Amino acid sequence: MEAPLTLLMVVAVTIRAALFRSSLVDLVAERVEVVSPLTAWKRVVEGLALLDLGVSPYSGDVFHETPLIIYLFHFLVDYAEITFMLADVITAVALYMAVKDYNRQVFRKQKFALEADRYPPDCLELIRSPKEMYYVPLKVAMFYLLNPFTILSCVAKSTCGLNNAVIALFILSTIKGNVLLSAIFLSLATYQSIYPLTLCAPALLYLMQRQYIPVNFRRVSFWWFVVQYAFMYLGSLFVIICLSFFLLGSWDYLPSVYGFILSVPDLTPNIGLFWYFFAEMFEHFRLFFLCVFQINVFFYTIPLSIKLKDHPVFLIFMQLAVISIFKSYPTVGDLALYLAFLPVWSHLHRFLRNIFLVSCVLLACSALFPVLWHLWIYAGSANSNFYYAITLLFNVAQILLVSDYFYAFLRREHHLTYGLYLKRKDGSEATLVLK
Repeated sequence: MEAPLTLLMVVAVTIRAALFRSSLVDLVAERVEVVSPLTAWKRVVEGLALLDLGVSPYSGDVFHETPLIIYLFHFLVDYAEITFMLADVITAVALYMAVKDYNRQVFRKQKFALEADRYPPDCLELIRSPKEMYYVPLKVAMFYLLNPFTILSCVAKSTCGLNNAVIALFILSTIKGNVLLSAIFLSLATYQSIYPLTLCAPALLYLMQRQYIPVNFRRVSFWWFVVQYAFMYLGSLFVIICLSFFLLGSWDYLPSVYGFILSVPDLTPNIGLFWYFFAEMFEHFRLFFLCVFQINVFFYTIPLSIKLKDHPVFLIFMQLAVISIFKSYPTVGDLALYLAFLPVWSHLHRFLRNIFLVSCVLLACSALFPVLWHLWIYAGSANSNFYYAITLLFNVAQILLVSDYFYAFLRREHHLTYGLYLKRKDGSEATLVLK
């Protein structure tokens, strides 16, 4: 498997290197679907220029990345292209290793369940075979490295690629069962954009499941593990924040980075839900609706964690999708990360209901984004309503996609417990409804 993965990485790097030398670089770097006010490379360059002049990069309203990012590129600015290509490769390899380890655990649990005769006889066709699972890690790496969204983000030098690398390393550390590294990478991801805080729940569930600690509020072992993980997570976050202060010499970055993410002052159009709504919002309603919009990302964590407490890896997938849809400044790079997990759930295809329609809508919206942007900004024959309409459709398609996979996953689990062909009390065929 290492040879195909190496070949895949060579192909992916070659494509990116060729595009970096093409005339498309400047065009892609300006696309609002690919970069945001948080992740745009030109803003990083502006921040570096201010830093070189001895001025705080947060003194204006241009740079909104974290201090660690600007000091990273202070040394690597001449190797920026290599850095972003390396970040994509690291993400793909981390996901490959994580999924490979996860599949090994799934197969082991499945084998024990079969030996214990826990599955109904009529649902054996739902059991995953080793041959079916063998190529899944490679497909995950391929879905990430060759995804046009990932390639565009890399060519635009969007710092979203670095965030994805940190989250991928967090997922790998969690699945490997390394509690300390999991907490450190989660704190780094939270430091970068706040929203990965919601990944704390699936990480805790998975690590407790791996260490055979029951999820029971009355058990001392449960609370002791939560306290340990919280201590490592908060301790790592505290160290990173203090390091940023020592590098910068002030706390200016806190309102400029996290205040910017939460208060959404820059209403530059993007593929998210915030910009148009708050551009039309009366000022005295703004705070209320800002809280409503921001709470969406965090609100779904509790019900999803309750429903998927025995399946934390699928919960990570769901949380990544929720973050991508409801964050304040999303880009296509955010989509690429959770879309890379789709091959892991390829066994759910028989239960998906709207996959063809949703796929067509996502492809059509991706093609229409630049068209409607040109009609609005350059041709003047359209307005912001056209662009926001396609943005809404794009996000609705994402919600339908995630909901469809959620339904398919729950349905398969139900069949593995109660049988594939459900019957009513009178012997007639029953219909399974998700409520």
